[in-house]
Amino acid sequence: MLTNKVTENLNSDNKFYKKTSHVFVFLEVFVHEGGIQSYVKDIFRAYGGLNTDYQAKVFVLRDSPDNANPLKSENLKFYSFKTQSPQMGRIKMVAALLKCLLQERPQHVFCGHIKLAVLIQSLCQPLGIPYTVLTYGKEVWEPLKSKERNALIWASKIWTISRYSRDRACAANGLDPNMVKMLPCTIDGDKFTPGTKQQELVEKYNLTDAKVLMTVARLWSGDIYKGVDVTIRALPQIAQVFPEVKYLVIGRGDDQPRLAQLAKDLDISDRVVFAGFVPTEQLIAHYRLADAYIMPSQEGFGIVYLEAMACGVPVLSGDDDGSADPLQDGKLGWRVPHRDPNAVAAACIEILTGNDQRCDGQWLREQAIALFGIDAFQQQLQDLL
Repeated sequence: MLTNKVTENLNSDNKFYKKTSHVFVFLEVFVHEGGIQSYVKDIFRAYGGLNTDYQAKVFVLRDSPDNANPLKSENLKFYSFKTQSPQMGRIKMVAALLKCLLQERPQHVFCGHIKLAVLIQSLCQPLGIPYTVLTYGKEVWEPLKSKERNALIWASKIWTISRYSRDRACAANGLDPNMVKMLPCTIDGDKFTPGTKQQELVEKYNLTDAKVLMTVARLWSGDIYKGVDVTIRALPQIAQVFPEVKYLVIGRGDDQPRLAQLAKDLDISDRVVFAGFVPTEQLIAHYRLADAYIMPSQEGFGIVYLEAMACGVPVLSGDDDGSADPLQDGKLGWRVPHRDPNAVAAACIEILTGNDQRCDGQWLREQAIALFGIDAFQQQLQDLL
């Protein structure tokens, strides 16, 4: 049964109560940090800057009222349902959501994860309220359960972040590509900016006079696809041309001992620097240490490539993933077979040589922001709505 507190919250602002245009439903937004959570926050920031005629309610299953919500917007109102009992939290959210749909009949419901799609379909379809499912990457790249697949098929639209993610999801689940719309990741060009290498960090990581390759990635044994091991294997070849090369690896996880051992086996331990976890607010200073951002990976999109480019740093990615979009099919960076150390080495040597337009930091930054900056993202969201 819906608690009195939630009922009071839903009815606390009569003006808002009558004008709800959209409803968003997510698993979590503020309780954890991650790529999906950052992307969702960008959606809300963009939504908050749209015409105030738009009014939205946001239902978040795993956030609690204690989670800080830094998004101050007149046209967004958040409701959180985390309790000690996950099942009870879900019941409370369903009750509050159903009440909202019955009383307010919003124009559209946006389902923030495939794990919520069956629920959203079951509530919206009988009421004739159209819904859109947001997808990101791996969670829809393999065949889904029949109920989840049906929830996608019956959706008004599906949003995703890249052409690659669209194509894999459609191939795996028999979806019509025409119903999938693009809302790619965005980059804050005012936050991620070029700058000089911070001497304190140069000394901390022993990078004086070094040519610095850098990767930001989780070092989990289940995430070998990030390609840190491939880049380590490429270092001996790169060092033949650039003896001063070093590889700065930012991130932590249970795969670090294997990677450190690999560097030792290749006799290049002195070239590989494991920086460990770096807080988000310190990442920009670390990007500025890099002469090239190297991640031969398999990404749904790869926001880190945009972050590096906005800081004026050339980038290398894998050639069979969603990074085709931020790298514009190779126009803005190097794309190589993601498990090929020889290809990574050859591309890194080209980048460090610096004769290609893709090494022009100012040009690279301008291109990235024009295509994926906040203004472009907000316009895309407006068009989709």
